[in-house]
Amino acid sequence: MKKRRERIDRGIKARSEDVYALCSWREMLYLAGPRLLPAAAFLLLPLFLGVYWQKVMISVAVFALLAISWDMLAQTGMISLGQALFFGMGAYVSGILNFYFGMPPWLTIPAATVLGGTLCTLILMPVLRLRGIYFSMVTLIIPLMLVRIIEATKIFGGTEGLSGMTPLPSTLTEIYLVTGVLLGVLFGLRRLMETDYGLVLKGIRDNDRSVTNAGINIYWFKTQALFISSTIGAFAGAFMTHVYMFVGMPVFALDYSILPIAAAVVGGSGTLAGAALGAVILVPLSEALRGIGGLRIVMYGLFLVVFIVAIPEGLFDYIQRKYHQKERWVEIDK
Repeated sequence: MKKRRERIDRGIKARSEDVYALCSWREMLYLAGPRLLPAAAFLLLPLFLGVYWQKVMISVAVFALLAISWDMLAQTGMISLGQALFFGMGAYVSGILNFYFGMPPWLTIPAATVLGGTLCTLILMPVLRLRGIYFSMVTLIIPLMLVRIIEATKIFGGTEGLSGMTPLPSTLTEIYLVTGVLLGVLFGLRRLMETDYGLVLKGIRDNDRSVTNAGINIYWFKTQALFISSTIGAFAGAFMTHVYMFVGMPVFALDYSILPIAAAVVGGSGTLAGAALGAVILVPLSEALRGIGGLRIVMYGLFLVVFIVAIPEGLFDYIQRKYHQKERWVEIDK
């Protein structure tokens, strides 16, 4: 007798989908657990880690922000290969404000977040009409161009960069600042993408001509999505300027473009939370493999291939499916 495997929702999932979930602690914990446990881990784990792994945790949060920034653009149909542009622009604006004007970090970081996001939006606005690989190529080329301009003109310290930035008060301050922003961005964007505004952005990705025929200016919505994404990346760059107390050409390195994409692919693109989960996996893995030298890249690539082949929908969707559904074998009618 032939059988097939089918998935069905767990009973607790069906019971917790409406207001009746408030009548049971079990249903409330079922809904709140997957949201509260990661947040609690981010907030409590730094208290039990050494200085080195605290710095790694800062890198995790920064790359998670860049991955969420990339996923935000991807959900609007703009595939970016240049998150380093957002990161580097925020880093340089923050460094310039602190180095030349003596502004403290609590002013430079928010100012660089807004100014950096605005500059990136203005730079990319002329190419918003490009689709697919053409837009991606432009976002990849611009950071490389900026590096060569800084090198050739020797502005803002040239190849040596700017050093001696004002540091943040302590490592724990750095961790809780970037973690708080990460949790706020993740919660805010997930809520935003579930509203009518988010549906318009997703509609632009799926069929931009239909959205245009509905009388909606898709380029205005793309500009807004680009600004939101670029400000997130600019904050990450501005923040790291005061963590490293240095800003230079390495802030436009390809690592800040490639690793966020890899994190989004491993965690699951289109979910935002999956992008953050991918960063939580890949950044510590990269640090743990640092001791094996050049083979680190081989192991890192092999890990990515295994994830992409074995779990193509992304780890977040896989875990979510296992959490909400169960599988069983049923007979096939002849």
